[in-house]
Amino acid sequence: MLKNLKYTHFYDIIVSLKFIVRGLKNMKMALKRGLIVVVGLLLQILSTLFIYLFFIEHIVVIDVLFGIISILLTLGFIRKSKNYSYTLPLIIILVLFPIVGALLYIIFQRNKRGSKTLKNIKKSEIENQKYLVQDKKLKAEYKDNGKIRYLSDFTGYPATKNNEVTYYPIGEKAFTVMLEELKKAEKFIFFEYFIVAHGKMWNSILKILEEKASKGVDVRVMYDDMGCISTLSNSYPKELEKKGIKCVVFNKLNPIAGVFLNNRDHRKILVIDGKVAFSGGINIADEYINENKKYGHWKDNAIRISGDAVWSYTVMFLTMWNAFRKEDKDFNKYKYKFNNNINSGFVVPYGETPLDEEVTGEDVYLNIINQANNYVYIFTPYLIIDTDMVNALSLAVKRGVDVRIVIPGIPDKKVVYTLSESYVEPLVKSGVKVYKYTPGFVHSKVFVSDDNIATVGTINMDYRSLYLHFECGCYLENMDVIKDIKKDLVDTMKKSHEVTKKEASPNFFKSVWQSLLRLVAPLM
Repeated sequence: MLKNLKYTHFYDIIVSLKFIVRGLKNMKMALKRGLIVVVGLLLQILSTLFIYLFFIEHIVVIDVLFGIISILLTLGFIRKSKNYSYTLPLIIILVLFPIVGALLYIIFQRNKRGSKTLKNIKKSEIENQKYLVQDKKLKAEYKDNGKIRYLSDFTGYPATKNNEVTYYPIGEKAFTVMLEELKKAEKFIFFEYFIVAHGKMWNSILKILEEKASKGVDVRVMYDDMGCISTLSNSYPKELEKKGIKCVVFNKLNPIAGVFLNNRDHRKILVIDGKVAFSGGINIADEYINENKKYGHWKDNAIRISGDAVWSYTVMFLTMWNAFRKEDKDFNKYKYKFNNNINSGFVVPYGETPLDEEVTGEDVYLNIINQANNYVYIFTPYLIIDTDMVNALSLAVKRGVDVRIVIPGIPDKKVVYTLSESYVEPLVKSGVKVYKYTPGFVHSKVFVSDDNIATVGTINMDYRSLYLHFECGCYLENMDVIKDIKKDLVDTMKKSHEVTKKEASPNFFKSVWQSLLRLVAPLM
């Protein structure tokens, strides 16, 4: 027995050293790649300041000029803003630091408007909206259902029936099924994730992708460059292409357009032969299947869909893919015809894009909260929300709705966690029950309400997910799987600590720090 313990201890040390070495390598790679972008941004700022200093003799005129620009920008924010909680910090910066604020705004806007990436994505979205067609018979069924009408009629994502949906309350279970489905692939595999990192999870998937590609299966991998800044090298796409795997890197970092970091591809989509789709919270890295427990137990989830709703995920992927690598003249060849007629409720996959006028992710959440009668239970890793969301949650409690939110007990980003805690105080005082997941980190993004409505996806309750990122979610109504989603939340709350009013109230110094953090909340 002592001998076994000795070997076990030795093995743990080896594993720990392995993670440390990998972490140091990743840190070095991230610093190297990030430095290039930072240098590019600094050069743009310095060049702009140089012009300012060159005309220093006209300092009074310049100050007045930038003061006018600052006022005009502020008025523009006020006139166009759909959410003052999001724009107020930007307005404060412009008012307090008109020159710096105006310069940064001009630089960011110049890069954003000149971004070929955004232009191509917008063009692809417009061109390929034609593939998302609502079935007329179903339209008649949901005509009195406001939540589904919003998604179908105003955001363009069709409501579907004829689906089987399975919910996985932990990443390990989803991973096992993903491998099984990947092995069945015969025609194509579409893979789009924010983070991909070397390790057990990715290496297992990659082995299957290589094998399938060698047999003629159309294998496509897309990942976000910022999300993988510390996990994959610049040359990794070439490595995948050599294996027969097509690869697209979303919004690749570079010194000139590198400041365009706010709009990232945060989606998680896996489509296999048009028959099956996976989505949810998990990325492709070992912490998501608890092989690496840096932040305690990683609580995450995923859903598996088989049925007509898979088509929406297929179109989402192909729309983004063809914005970078235009090679599909007709998406319909990837559409699988489901003959079975399952008597299910509604399933509506939906995308979130920062390029349209809709704030789809937040609107879905607000619709669920505002129309709840009995309860709303929520998973979110981050809680950086606007006044609309705070008021909706508080008002729901006043209507007699049982509102509960589960957030991490162990943070992955301490500063962001401190900011999240600043929103816990007003919620708890209004009667919202907030739970901290004691064993570790919650990464799931889930709403469930009244035993008949749920949404599972990639959209965090923070400004980045709600306003800046490309995201996806899946709205479910009157589906049997909703009871599994509710059970997951109830079971998780039993392992969590409910935050008291006393605990939610920060001391003076922490409250000042949190107030300062709220000024930059839209950037976190």
